[in-house]
Amino acid sequence: MAEIINLRSARKTRNRAQKRGQADQNAVRFGRTKALKALEKARADKARDLLDSHKREDREG
Repeated sequence: MAEIINLRSARKTRNRAQKRGQADQNAVRFGRTKALKALEKARADKARDLLDSHKREDREG
């Protein structure tokens, strides 16, 4: 005799697995690691600081 399964829970389990697979694919395609985010932030900060250090300040007087 075949094993009895609850179709609702089987459907939910299947849907969760599909969503998890899609999330993994999206993470590979669009995700960045924490280290990459920190590196990009550090580079942006350095570029901004370099630009700010070259600005001329107007003196009135």
